[in-house]
Amino acid sequence: MKKIVTLALVLMMVAMTACASATTVGICQLVQHVALDQATQGFKDALSEKMPDVVFDEKNASGDAVNCATIANTFVSDGVDLIMCNATPALQAAVAATGDIPLLGTSVTEYGVALGIDSFTGVTGINVSGTSDLAPLDQQAAMVKELFPDAKKVGLLYCSAEANSIYQVKVVGEELAKLGYETEEFAFTDSNDVASVSALAAQNCDVVYIPTDNTAAAYTETIANELIPAKVPAVVGEEGICKGCGVATLTISYYDIGYATGLMAYEILANGADISTMPIEYAPQFTKKYNAANAEALGITMPEGYVAIE
Repeated sequence: MKKIVTLALVLMMVAMTACASATTVGICQLVQHVALDQATQGFKDALSEKMPDVVFDEKNASGDAVNCATIANTFVSDGVDLIMCNATPALQAAVAATGDIPLLGTSVTEYGVALGIDSFTGVTGINVSGTSDLAPLDQQAAMVKELFPDAKKVGLLYCSAEANSIYQVKVVGEELAKLGYETEEFAFTDSNDVASVSALAAQNCDVVYIPTDNTAAAYTETIANELIPAKVPAVVGEEGICKGCGVATLTISYYDIGYATGLMAYEILANGADISTMPIEYAPQFTKKYNAANAEALGITMPEGYVAIE
């Protein structure tokens, strides 16, 4: 009996030691929508292929920045080995929570803006790196001109609580002005006023531009219910938003940038790479895509070079 008890204790200690030594990665995703879901999946697939025994602690903040802070602080208390921050508010919360644990962002548009780094050169110099979902904003503005050359006024529809949305709207607004368009900003503060602000944009504009905005991505049906009946098309920042309420987009693959982030995590966790010197990585290619159903509903014939979203 003593031998059996001793063996059981030994096996328990071995199991506890194995668990204690397992590499644990916390994942904080701002909200559930197609683009962020794909980025998270790409990240997990890449890192799991390289490190089959890695343990993921995956949490979703349900679109609330306060929840991001709670999740980040929990990860710090738990002593995870790395935190993947999916979207800008998740990254900002993690930066506030720790200066020691490696933080990899993804679906973050502009790291200099997100982190408040002036004259950002592509390397943070702190415990942060990752991948960007930035597509060429001048080309997105040019898409408006290509598809709607006779439009007069473009509404810039976005969430004012998202720093990277503000950045994109500023840049695209400047590019649209160069192309001769009048622009007006229509900012919702959270999910509660998406419908009312979208309705206002539909009433006052010929075309709407929506950046890679997480609140917009989570409420595309709400936006579509205002824009489509008003016959107002939307050129948007990424495929997921386009699938819900847009007509056209110049988009990246969120799975691919998530996958690239997973490979960065492997270099840090397995090979000891210094995250503070790792440059931010960007999507290698961009694709013109369109929503066939919305285009048909709005009577728009798409030119060659656009791929229908499946």
